[in-house]
Amino acid sequence: MARVKKAEQADPAGTLLSLAVLLGSGASPPRAWRHLAEGGDSSAARIAQRVDEGDSLVVAIAGERGSDAAWGDVAAAWEVAESVGAPLAETLRSVADSLRDAAELRDDVKVALAEPTSSARLMLWLPLLGLVVAAGLGLDPFRVLFTTPLGGICLGVGIALILLARVWTRRLVRQAQPAPGTPGMHEELLAAALSGGVSVRRARAVLEACDEWSISARRESGEADRVLTLSRAAGVPAVELLRASAAHARHLARTAGRLRGSRLGTRLLIPMGVCTLPAFLLLGVAPMLLSVVSATPIPAFAG
Repeated sequence: MARVKKAEQADPAGTLLSLAVLLGSGASPPRAWRHLAEGGDSSAARIAQRVDEGDSLVVAIAGERGSDAAWGDVAAAWEVAESVGAPLAETLRSVADSLRDAAELRDDVKVALAEPTSSARLMLWLPLLGLVVAAGLGLDPFRVLFTTPLGGICLGVGIALILLARVWTRRLVRQAQPAPGTPGMHEELLAAALSGGVSVRRARAVLEACDEWSISARRESGEADRVLTLSRAAGVPAVELLRASAAHARHLARTAGRLRGSRLGTRLLIPMGVCTLPAFLLLGVAPMLLSVVSATPIPAFAG
C-alpha cells in the first residue's frame, strides 16, 4: 500500500466510532481499517500497513500504544470480542464512549492544573528578578555573590532552595495527575465478554489474556465482583450493570481529578513559602544589602 504520510495523531474514540459504522454496514474488519486509512486516518493507515506486513489485527492495533496508551484498550476489546464472539461493532462503540470520557477527564484535569502550575513556575523566577532589580538600581549583586564569603553562602543556599522547590513542585503536580489507564475499562471489557454469552469464569479468563495489551483490563477494584453478586441476587443480566458501573467509575475519576486540581493551588504554597521566598531573599535581597554595606565608607573617628 502507499507509504503512510506523517500526520496528526488520530483520536482513538473517533476512529472506533467510524469503524463501528463501517462494520455495522457489513464491511470486513481489514476492509474497514483500509477505508479509514484511505480517508486520511493516520492511525488506521499504520494499523492497515502492519496487517499487510503480516501482523494480526490485535497485534497491529496494539502497535499504536506508543502514540496513545488508549490503543491498548482497543486491542484488548478487539481480542475480547473475537475470543467470545461478542458483537464487534457494539463493543467498539462502548469502548469509544469510555475512551472519550477518559479523554475529557484528562482535559478537565489539565485545565484545573494549568493555573496553579503556571503560577508555581513563574514564582521560581522570583530570585532572578531580585538580581535584575538590584542591578537596575546600580548595585553589583553578582560581585557580592561570586567574590565574598557571605555572598557565596547566599548563592549556594539560594540555588539549593530553587532546585528543591522545582523538585517539590514537580512532585506535587505529578501526584495530582490522573492514574494511567481508562477508569472503568475492566468492567467495560468484562461486560463485552459476557455479551458474547460466555460464563463469568470464561469472561475473566479472556480478560486475563488481554493483560499484555491493556493495563486497564487487569485493574480490578472489587466493583466488578460487587456488580456480579448483585446481578445474581437480583436475577438480572450483568452486562448493563457492569456498563453502568464503568460509567460511574469515570464520573468519580473526573470529580476526583477536579478536586486534585483545586487542592494543588494550596499545596504549591508550601514549597513557595519554604523554598522560593527564602531563595529570593538570599539571591535578591541579601546581595543588595551586602552591596550597599560594602559600598558605604566607614567613618573615621578622631582619637
